[in-house]
Amino acid sequence: MNAIPGGPFVTEGRVSQSIIDNLNAKYGLDKPLFVQYWNYLKNAVVFDYGISIKQKGREVMDIIMEGFKTSLPVGLIAGVLAIGFGTCLGSIAAVKHNKVIDRIIMVFSTASVAFPSFIIASVLLYIFCNWLGWLPANGITIDGDYRGYILPVITLSLYPTAYITRLTRSSTLDVLNSDYIRTAKAKGVSKSKILFKHALRNSLTPVITYAGPMFASIITGSLVIEQIYSIPGLGRTFIKAITSRDYPLIMGTTIFLTVLVIFLILVSDILYKIVNPRVEFE
Repeated sequence: MNAIPGGPFVTEGRVSQSIIDNLNAKYGLDKPLFVQYWNYLKNAVVFDYGISIKQKGREVMDIIMEGFKTSLPVGLIAGVLAIGFGTCLGSIAAVKHNKVIDRIIMVFSTASVAFPSFIIASVLLYIFCNWLGWLPANGITIDGDYRGYILPVITLSLYPTAYITRLTRSSTLDVLNSDYIRTAKAKGVSKSKILFKHALRNSLTPVITYAGPMFASIITGSLVIEQIYSIPGLGRTFIKAITSRDYPLIMGTTIFLTVLVIFLILVSDILYKIVNPRVEFE
């Protein structure tokens, strides 16, 4: 952001250079970059991310948590739905391999991956808000109307659902063709028991690996989705901070997102060990 021409106070209108110099001195932007960076690190160690330049008098962490409170429930619901539906559809497609239902599910998953999220969001808005009038078009409001969550959750969950469907189908097909599954079939074990007790548990390991980064990406807010549905979430806050060059808010949000991604990847690694005890940590 410092490499881009201009600064956070250039867009304030016709402001004299002396005022800009005073503002830069107030926020420490007149110092060399390495000095600014070192001062920021010293404060960040004690979880002090400073005060927003654009939102006067507001702590950076207060702004981040305000946006995260909106993005978190939307992302959690979308992630849980993606894992649930993706696992079910992938298992059905694997069991009904090369049959009509398998082809239908694969067409759905391919289309969901191929279409950009902003196109899906625009189409859903037109159909359910403008044409049918069933859902509000102004997104999530302060009164907490649950209908405002429906379209953002559907749009956010479509891509991960399709991806998990393909992962589950591929891994389940590999497991169903393994030796121990053939042995279980020869012993007369029922198909449902083979699928849910033996095959599904071993085929979920790729899904768990993908779930950590997936949750990190969707619960921190989708930049496009939050703009289209007017959701005051963390993604929208991040975009506004970049466009207004609010340096403390940009840095604080980046650190927050990084820590969250690392934590969720760690959780997925631990779950991977629980589901598949044969995996050894080094």
